[in-house]
This record gives sequence, C-alpha cells and structure tokens, in this order.
Amino acid sequence: MMAQPRGPLDGVKVVACSTAQAGTVPYMLMADLGAEVIKIEPPGVGDSSRRAGPMPGFPSPYFETNNRGVQSLTLNLKSAEGRDILYKLIQEADVFGQNFRPGAAEKNGFGYEDLKKVNPKIVYVSISGYGPRGPHAMLPGTDAMAQALGGIAEAFATPGQRFKTGIVSVADETCAILAFGGIMAGLYCAKTTGVGQKIDTSLLGGQIRLMGWTLTTTMWKEENPVTGQARIMGTAERPAISASFNDKHGKPFVFQMGGKDWKKALTALGFYAEMQEKGFGDLGVAVTSTAQRESMLQRLDALFATDSRDTWVEILRRADIVSAPMNTLLEAAHDPDVLANAYVTEVEYPKYGKTLKVHGSPWQFSETPARIGIAPELGEHNVPILTRLGYNQAQIQELKEKNVI
Repeated sequence: MMAQPRGPLDGVKVVACSTAQAGTVPYMLMADLGAEVIKIEPPGVGDSSRRAGPMPGFPSPYFETNNRGVQSLTLNLKSAEGRDILYKLIQEADVFGQNFRPGAAEKNGFGYEDLKKVNPKIVYVSISGYGPRGPHAMLPGTDAMAQALGGIAEAFATPGQRFKTGIVSVADETCAILAFGGIMAGLYCAKTTGVGQKIDTSLLGGQIRLMGWTLTTTMWKEENPVTGQARIMGTAERPAISASFNDKHGKPFVFQMGGKDWKKALTALGFYAEMQEKGFGDLGVAVTSTAQRESMLQRLDALFATDSRDTWVEILRRADIVSAPMNTLLEAAHDPDVLANAYVTEVEYPKYGKTLKVHGSPWQFSETPARIGIAPELGEHNVPILTRLGYNQAQIQELKEKNVI
C-alpha cells in the first residue's frame, strides 16, 4: 500500500487561539497543506462559530469551512494550568495565532513578549480589525466594517444607488490569505535566521491591499473612479474597456479588451458596421466623452439583448477576446473550470451520512498535494495532545474536573 503523499507544510506545527473567519482560515489553509494545527477552544462551549449558520442535518457551514483539518484542544487560558499547557505547546510550535482585541492576549499571559520567552523562534500572528496603531486600534472589527472603510463598496457601486457591503466576506478572506502569506514569510525567516517575530495584519489592511492599482490611480488623481456598468481606462489613444451586459434572457456576462481589439471584437459579433456608422468604430471616443460613452453602452445593450450570453461569450472567446458569463454563487459552484480544477470538491461526513461539496484547494502541488479534511468535534484531540505532552490519564481527568480542559 502506497504511503499518503505528505503536504508541503508537513512538519510545521501551529497553535491557534483564533475565532471567526479571518482568524481561522490562515490555519485551515495550512492544515490543507499538511501542517499540524491545534485550535485552542474554551472548555464546554468552544468557538461560538460552531453554532453559526445552522442547517438541520448538516454541520455548521461557517465553522466547517474555516476550521477543517485542524485539531481541537479545549483549554481555559485564564487558569495557570491552562497557560502552562499552552506554553508546553509553544515550546514545540513554529506558529502561534490569535485575533483577540489588541491588548487582550498580553493581559492573559500569551502576548508576543510572553511567548517569545518560551520559544524565541515562534512566528506570532496577530489579526485585528483596524491594525495595531491608529485611533480605532482598540475597537472590535468585522468584515462589514472593513468593507465599509476599505472602499470596496464603491468598486461595485452603481451611480445613483446607495453603497452596500457584499454578502461574501471579502474582507475576512482577503485578510486571511494575506495572513497566510505573511506566515510563510515569517517561517522562512525563522528557518534561515533562527529568529521569530510578531506579524500584525488586519481586516482593514487586507481590504486596502485588495483595492490594488485602482486605489493608486485614485490617490494620484485625487478623484474617485467612474463606476457602473463599464470601466473605461487609459487614454483616447490607448483605451481599454471592461463591461457587463445582459442577454435576451436578462443573463449577464462580461468582456474585457484593449482598444486594438475593439474592431476585431465588434466584427466577430456582427456589430461593427452599425457601431462605426454611429461614431463608435474607435473605442477612444468613450474615454474623451461621457455622453459618447453612455450612448455607446446603450447601443451595445440593445445589440446584446438580441441573443443569448452563451452565444456572445462563445463568439468573443473564438475571437480571442476575454469574456465570461457572470455566475451566481450557485452557478460558480457548478462552473466546468471550477470543477475540472477541483476548486470545489466533495468530502464525506460520516456523522451526517452525507457526501458534501466543499471548497477544494486553490493550489495544485505536483509532488505534495493538499488534503481536504473536516472540522473537529469540540475537544476531540484533548487526550492525544495532552498524552504527547506527558500527562497521564489521571492528570487529564483532574484537568477536566477542574475545567482547565
């Protein structure tokens, strides 16, 4: 029987006192890639997100998505015995993560300076709402707060309509993925120098990074970008467009191209003669005139409303123009490219008697593939972890009776 391939993070040990989404996803991703992740939870109650988004007959989709593949150890960190166990774990760990309000970890004996004394090589990760400095550093943070402050509401805004935050937790997820990247950098540095460090990141910081070059342009121009149906970029001489349209059934799709492909795309669609006659044979007119841009988009709206988006997307793709249907979340879960690359996969849940669709891995490692696990039961790994640390059965029972675990 062939041995299961080891993940690329096999041998890395993580201890995480984290909840919610941004605080747990970095370590879930590490568990996917073979790291040993021990999640510390309060005895008896556990991470409150275990009870989030309940669905009869299913595990919590929130907790499951954010905590799969990790081990659960219940530990009362306000007790001396609980902190002692934590310090023993830290002695052999590579990474420690927490997302308490700034100051809370220090107050309870597991701030960076505390754990640095226990293990100088520890990579200590702190995730907050606003960042460690600034007027609101001590406030709690949420995904909606970071979306609101970070500018993403404008990114999907329609002129004349109110700003709103999205239903997908983009601030949480962006922060989590950036934290994951920071952890990898911290691990590499610790391995090459023998010195650990504290890494601070935040929901707000991640959201600002997500705004990318569009934020740079906004800052340099000192004016907000044009929002709505289309992004018209560049100059009249070198224009570019990214725009969405509805087909005859009201189904949306997008295309994106530079001005040099404008004639090729319109010709393939059968629109060029009419668009040229109306003065839209060159995309550059959309850059120089707001009225011309609006008129051009209205004409395209009418033309695209004559057939299905599958037809238009296929024509554009054959012409080597970037185009795609605009999927709903459910459509995205069934998208052929998503499935072919196992970005969505299936996992068995024996406790629930179900095989369920879940996130796959966004990475494909040729030699050390990711393994998709399931989330642990509360305290599922108490006995094996404490036994490994040298506690016997009687001591473990005593810790349980004293509500340390």
